[in-house]
Formats: sequence, C-alpha cells, structure tokens
Amino acid sequence: MSGDHQTLALLLFSAFVAVTLGITTWVSRHRQGSAEEFYTGGRLFSPMENGFAIAGDYMSAASFLGISGLIALFGYDGMLYSVGFLVAWLVVLLLVAELVRNCGRFTLADVVAARMRERPVRIAAGTSSVAVSVLYLVAQMVGAGSLVALLLGGTSEAARSWTVIGVGALMVVYVTLGGMRATTWIQIVKAVLLMAGTVALTVLVLLRFHGDFNALLNAAAERSGHGDEFLLPGLAYGGGWTARFDFISLGLALVLGTAGLPHILSRFYTVPTARAARRSVVWSIGLIGGFYLMTIVLGFGAAAVVGTDEVRASSAAGNTAVPLLALDLGGGAGSTGGTVLFAVVAAVAFATILAVVAGITLASSASVAHDLYASLKRPHRNAHRNTHANSRTDTHPNSRAEPRSEVAVARFAAAGIGAVAIALGLLARDLNVAFLVGLAFAVAASANLPVLLYSLFWRNFTTRGAVWSVYGGLVPAVLLVVFSPVVSGSPEAIFPGVDFHVFPLQNPGLVSIPLGFLAGWIGTVRSTEPADEAKHAESEVRSLTGAGAV
Repeated sequence: MSGDHQTLALLLFSAFVAVTLGITTWVSRHRQGSAEEFYTGGRLFSPMENGFAIAGDYMSAASFLGISGLIALFGYDGMLYSVGFLVAWLVVLLLVAELVRNCGRFTLADVVAARMRERPVRIAAGTSSVAVSVLYLVAQMVGAGSLVALLLGGTSEAARSWTVIGVGALMVVYVTLGGMRATTWIQIVKAVLLMAGTVALTVLVLLRFHGDFNALLNAAAERSGHGDEFLLPGLAYGGGWTARFDFISLGLALVLGTAGLPHILSRFYTVPTARAARRSVVWSIGLIGGFYLMTIVLGFGAAAVVGTDEVRASSAAGNTAVPLLALDLGGGAGSTGGTVLFAVVAAVAFATILAVVAGITLASSASVAHDLYASLKRPHRNAHRNTHANSRTDTHPNSRAEPRSEVAVARFAAAGIGAVAIALGLLARDLNVAFLVGLAFAVAASANLPVLLYSLFWRNFTTRGAVWSVYGGLVPAVLLVVFSPVVSGSPEAIFPGVDFHVFPLQNPGLVSIPLGFLAGWIGTVRSTEPADEAKHAESEVRSLTGAGAV
C-alpha cells in the first residue's frame, strides 16, 4: 500500500486509541475497588447502552473481516456464518438472558453454583470460560495481524508480530485500569463506528450495481472463477460426507455457542434488572441483524468488485476482503477517495478488534479471580452465600478485603491471559478469523451451554453432573481440535509440516456438544449425592421472578 494509506490509517488508528485510552483514564478516576464496579460497572447501564455494548462485543473481527472474506472465497457456503451468528441470538433471548441475569452475579459459574457445591463447580466453569475466551482472543489477534500486514504491503512479518503484541498490551491496559465501565463505553463507540462504516460500504456496493442485487450476484459468480456454482451450496462443504458433517458441525456450534460465551453472558449483569437484560438483547438483535445482512452484501461485493483471486492473493484466508473492497470503491489504489476509504475501514476494523479483546479479557479475568481464585482461596464458602448474594456479609471483618483482593487478582489475570493470547495469535496467524471463532463457539457450546441449561431447567441435576458436563464437553472439544486438520495434516494447518490428525472434521461441535450433554446426564444419574430440591425450587423462583436477584 502507498505511503498515503499508511499515514492516514495510522493517524486514524492513533486517534481511536487516544480516545479509548482517554475514556479508560477518565473511568479509572472513579472508584474501581469493589468487585461490582470492576466486573459490572455498578450495573448502571440502560438497556439501549447495554444493547449497543453487546453488539459491540459480538460484532468482532471475525464478523467484519472473516465472514465477508469467506463469502468472497466460497459464495453461498460462506453465508453460513452470517446466518448462524444471527440465529444464535434467538437462543440467547428465549432461553438465557433473563434467567442468567436473575440467577447470577458476575460470571457463568454463579448461575450453576446457586444450587450446587460451590468449589468444584466454580473450578470447572472457570476453567472452561478461560479456555473459550483464549480461543476467541486468538481470532482477534489474527485479525489485527492480517490488517496491519495489508496496510504495510504484506511484507513485514515483524510488523505483524509487533501488532499482535501491541493489541495484547492495549487490552490489558483497558481492563486493568477501566474495568467494565471503560470496556462498555469503548464497545459502544466501536459499535457506532462499525455500523456507520458497514452501512457506508454497503450503500457504495449497491450504488456500483445501481441497486440491482441480482446484477451483484451475477458479477460475483463471474469473477469468482466458479460460475454459477459460487451461488449454490457445496463449494466449501460439498466435497463428500466429511465436508457435509463439517457443515452440520459448524452450524450447531454457531447457533448454540453464543449462549455459552462468557463475555456475552457477563454483559447481562451490567444492567439493573432482568427486564433490562431482555430489552438489551432486543436492542442488540436489531443492530446485529442489520450488520450480518450487510456482511452478505460486502462478501459478494468483494467477489464482484475485487475478484476472488485477488482476495485470495492478498490473504489466503480472505481476511482482507473488506479493506480491498473499500480501496476499490473509493477509486482504486493511488486515488484520494480510495486512500481515505481504505484508511477509515482499516481503522474501524482495528477499533473492532481492540474493543472486543477488552471485553473478552475482562470476562476471562473475572472467571480467574471470581471463580478459580475465590474457590481455592476460600474453600469454606458455601452455596448459601452465593444464592443470597444480596446479603453481602458486611459485618464480617474480612468482607471488604475479599472483593478487593479478587479485583487485584483479576488485574493480574488479564496480563497473563493477554500473554497467552499473544503467543497463540502468533502461531495461528494464517487461519481465517471467522473459522477460529467457530472453534471458540464449538467449545462454548460443548462445555458451557449444557451445564447452564441443566442448571436452569433440570430439577434433579447434581454437582457431579455439573462437573462432568463441563469437562465432558471441554476436554473432547479441545482434543478433537488438536487432532484435527486445523492443527496438522493440511497445507492450511497451524503446523503444515507434520501430520498427527486422526479426527477428520475441522469443527468438533457435532461430536463434542452431544458429549457435553451426555456427560452431564451420566454424572447426575450416577451421583451418590441427591439433588437439593429446596435449592432448585429457590433458584427456579429467583430465575423466573427475579426475587432475591442482585
């Protein structure tokens, strides 16, 4: 890219970073010592604000860069991500949002621990939440690296690596200084910028084809090199039974995974009531629905305007399709319009990455501190205290010290999680970001969703069932990914030079999601400890009515 592109885009990057760091600094002047302030921002956000923040959290680099890239490369089959991400919100709205807000306090484990023995459940759920968050973070890191590689002409691997490190450092600063309040405002700003940028690009694509979507599709098919097959199912998932099972596996993971994502569940605790949580989801569905419909236009637009071969030449995984589309729509390389539009889109994408990694890091550090650290440090805590979260035990002499120590641990955990995500992001830098997020969704749907649904709806669910459900989904999901073509045995793998893959599918959801539900059922029926019916009745009333909710 020309020096003008680099200079303008870097200026816009710097402006966004300066604004977000200003927000973080302003928020850090407010009291952040209490766990409620750090994890939930004091539960002071309105449904509209939280809806924008949820949308900002959810519309990640995978959505903006990855999905459009997959559609540009594979046409119809790439749309599965757009449809899956959107349909998943119906599961969240109908089954999860209001009940989780009523039952929990800060994390997913709060919901489960309300009626179980707290320590084993928190350790299991906390471990799972961190694993899902790290996988999701890797996708954002890869997106950041691809973006800057394109900006610098794709020649500097060192610049790409330093970008991943820089994004990791910024997300740690956002979380440790600003907590949930700063993260939420960064996500709101990012959601507005992303929607504005996506609307502008969509309008320009449609204007290029005089508003004729059929002409757009025909041009995309013609320039794809695949002809009409580009607009039909099977280009990516039609190569045999393995590909078809992969299609089903990915669809399951996308539709069910959202309801198990820790950083999405934690957003329901930032509003004052369950009704506000439900209204937040309605706001977010409107924003997210419009956005994913536009990614379809952008994906086919990239194929039609830029060409599939050019997209693949720039990034084999298709991650740079949207910036290349912006460059062409603005007038092409060397033009003022192309330079400005490319720089704006690149800056919006970078803002997207920074905002999302902040939210994920906060959720995962909360799991480390509130679930893992709290369970190991205070094993004597029982479920009664969690169930009656309103009674803060303020009379206890150590009641003020414990939340403060938790917040300190959360800040240290953010740095550790950032380091792990940076290392994995450097390893997986050539994979498609939407594909990486699909893996995170599969792990969330396998480990988190079964235990969440069982806890909310199954009267006889026990502590052993909860622990088995989490590990019975988490361990198979992670192992199947390790021994899949994603890691070895294919030219696109993380380690292309070796082959130790034994599992044929790229997404483990088809196997690991049923295993998570099955393990929870087996653990419950084989449990020697009977279910506590009184606690179930109490949590059921609380989840449905909000009585006793924090």
